[in-house]
Amino acid sequence: MILVADSGSSSSDWMLNLPDSKPLFFKTKGLNPFFVSEKEIEKVMKDVPEIIPYSQEIKEVYFFGAGSITPDRREIVSNALTTLFPNSFISVESDLLGAAYATLKNNKGLIATLGTGSDISFYDGQVLQPSHHGIGYILGDEGSGAWFGKKLITNFLYDTMPRDIAKLFEEKYRLNKDNVIKNVYQKDRPNSYLASFIPFMSEHRSHPYIDKLLTEGFDEFVRTNIMTYPNYWEYSCNFVGRVAYTFDMHIRQVCQMHGVKVGKILASPIYDLFDYVIERETSNLSY
Repeated sequence: MILVADSGSSSSDWMLNLPDSKPLFFKTKGLNPFFVSEKEIEKVMKDVPEIIPYSQEIKEVYFFGAGSITPDRREIVSNALTTLFPNSFISVESDLLGAAYATLKNNKGLIATLGTGSDISFYDGQVLQPSHHGIGYILGDEGSGAWFGKKLITNFLYDTMPRDIAKLFEEKYRLNKDNVIKNVYQKDRPNSYLASFIPFMSEHRSHPYIDKLLTEGFDEFVRTNIMTYPNYWEYSCNFVGRVAYTFDMHIRQVCQMHGVKVGKILASPIYDLFDYVIERETSNLSY
């Protein structure tokens, strides 16, 4: 049995191939090792009843996750998964590599994640090139859920948000300075908290303020991330993540303005990623 995971900071998607049956799909909380410990990952997985009957039978686990970008961070995830799946080979890689497999397979191109956070890299058909971006919600994450959430909250608290949309925002979330500071500076997963305001933007995307904010956020992402790559216009740029999928028309419009060719836009790469990994590992076994 092979278990495949695509994990962001807010949620994780998992698929397990089952003999003589359709794959098992389930979700968990996001398992970004910058925000959760080895013990927390173990706890999250032990609370998933769907996987318990198969834990001893799983032979391979391929985990692609946000934050799994350095050996020490990958080790946090690997150690936790080894405890849960003791008979398995464990592979932990970045979510960007998983997104590249899902969208580009063995082709060259740019791959970007736009979810709770944002990142980008160039995939040469075999190897994902080192990324100079993906520096997190405090320093970067342009065009991400956390970036937009930060803009919404600061505009609301500074009283620079238009009155009509500010009234709707206040009625929905009942925010004040104290509870915002507590959630951003004192509680776990502050980036996920900031990204939690994306549904409000989706609901009111036709409002001039939201429309302008979306255009500005994606324009900053394109200028800061995509356009730093030499000859970026020669390759398609593929997007993965809930923010990208929800606001795909805004992304396409901004990319068109800058001469960026848009490839696939997926809310989640898990299905395409699962198919890629299963096909790859099945092919390897045939040799």
